[in-house]
Amino acid sequence: MALRYDMDLVARLTDFERKRLAAQNDGKLAMYTSVKRGMDVAGALCALALFSPVFAVTAALIKLESPKAPVFFQQTRIGKNGRKFKMYKFRSMVPDAEQKLAALLAKNEIKGAMFKLKDDPRITRIGRFIRKTSIDELPQLVNVLKGEMSLVGPRPPLQREVEEYSDYDKLRLSVSGGCTGLWQVTGRSKLSFEQMVELDLEYIRKRSIRGDLKIIFRTFKLLLGAKDAF
Repeated sequence: MALRYDMDLVARLTDFERKRLAAQNDGKLAMYTSVKRGMDVAGALCALALFSPVFAVTAALIKLESPKAPVFFQQTRIGKNGRKFKMYKFRSMVPDAEQKLAALLAKNEIKGAMFKLKDDPRITRIGRFIRKTSIDELPQLVNVLKGEMSLVGPRPPLQREVEEYSDYDKLRLSVSGGCTGLWQVTGRSKLSFEQMVELDLEYIRKRSIRGDLKIIFRTFKLLLGAKDAF
């Protein structure tokens, strides 16, 4: 894949952005990180308890539609500083969805190192509903408890996506990935990959507990069926 910027521009942008991010490494950021982890653990535990009936109903519906297929889906994602981890989701696609992906890459509806297809034929009937309401993302609360993700942060990418990143794009991996983030509540699938990167870097520069709480609050509308979720 050709780079979206020439190499000199990538180097200058990356150097400039690294300096801006490094300037935040002070006492306030250290305190924010500690409070954020506490909020992640408390929030994930409360959410798991609150949504336990949703977990049970969703698991039952997935099993009814595909009795022999697993309820949960595990996928290797790239977290903070390039660390790999298994991200959990409710299965919303047919069991052999990964094998069918190669035939669909040419139909990608988002430019850049990310794949989205609104009418993806791999999505099951119950899968379409749980993706529309973001219920399929709820198992990621376990990733939050394990410290692999945060409640709020950039979307954790796939390895094949990171392989297409420029050095500038990789700056979004300087913090833990999140269940939700500024990209998700600003436009999600309507936005380009470049816009997602800029929103993630804006979040990293300005991150605060108050900002995280605002993003969490705005995320609840996705559970009601945001039109741009697919």
